[in-house]
This record gives sequence, structure tokens and C-alpha cells, in this order.
Amino acid sequence: MGDPAQSHFLGNQFLVAMPQLAGSYFANTVTYLCKHDEQGALGVVINKPLGARVIDIFHELDISCDLQDSRFTTQRILSGGPVERDKGFIVHDAGARWDSSIPATPEISVCTSQKILRDIASGRGPDNYLIALGCAGWEPGQLEREISENVWLTAPAQHDLIFSDNYGSKSKEVAARLGVDLQCLSPAAGHS
Repeated sequence: MGDPAQSHFLGNQFLVAMPQLAGSYFANTVTYLCKHDEQGALGVVINKPLGARVIDIFHELDISCDLQDSRFTTQRILSGGPVERDKGFIVHDAGARWDSSIPATPEISVCTSQKILRDIASGRGPDNYLIALGCAGWEPGQLEREISENVWLTAPAQHDLIFSDNYGSKSKEVAARLGVDLQCLSPAAGHS
């Protein structure tokens, strides 16, 4: 059984933005919470695509790739959060380990290494991955406070939704798996 002192940490969870975040960076987002401990929390927004595609990142970094691989030309780069927007975060299937890989679970890791991008381009990378520019971060106690203020709906992370490219419906899908209809929620926070 886990350490009871750490039972309130929410690593490997989804954070679904509640309606009161409308108008903010996080409006309608789903964030994959990779790490949450006494030092704070780190997450990557997984449903906010940018105009760039994987092949654009490869070109920008002078990484050769198979131009026939349709994933490179169709898969979008995501805006992973408002922190470190010029840094790439790759959420991927665990297995092989790259420099700077941080295991989120035995099945999922997060990496910031360019080596993983070269391996993806050459076909030696993970089967499932997403590439995001930037991340979301919270200081110690900040995320817990926001959750208590009903800013986020939390749900267990699910592999299929992390890597799904149905960006527009991810927040609704996560909420629906909890039996919640986000359109029925009020933007005003309340406590009973």
C-alpha cells in the first residue's frame, strides 16, 4: 500500500478546465499531470494544437525523416502550457529511455531530449508520442488550492485519450467518462 502522506498527490491524472477558466489560456483544456509531489506539479496540455506539424519541428532542427510517413505530416504540435514555451516536451510510451526522460507511470514518460526526436524521425522512437511546446507548472500547494476552488475537474489519465488527435472533443470525452457534462456546469464556483 502507498504512503498515506502522499495519497493526495495526483500524478498520472487529467486536469479538465472548469467553465470559470473561460477566457484564460486554459479554457477548454485537458492537461496531463505528469508529476505532482511536495515540490509542486508539472503537466502538459494535450488538446491545444498549434499550426505546426511534426515535420516542421524536424525541419527546424535539421532532423532527417521519412517524408512518406504520414504521421509526420499530419500530427500537430501542441501548445503544452504557458511555461517554457520555447522548450519541447515529448509525452511518450515508456520503454526505451532517453536523456531527460521522467517516468510518469510504468507506461508513460515525458522527455525534453532532441535524441528522442531523431529516433522518432528514423523509426526507432516510441509508437505513441505527442510533442508540445511549453508546459504547465504549479508551485507547492497551488494546484491543491485551485482544485479546492473548483478550477479543475480531475480524472484518472487514460492512454488512449493522451495520444488521441481528437483535440476538440478531449475535454468532453474525459468528463463524460466520469459521467459529467461540462455544458451543464456553471462558471461560478460553489461549495456545499
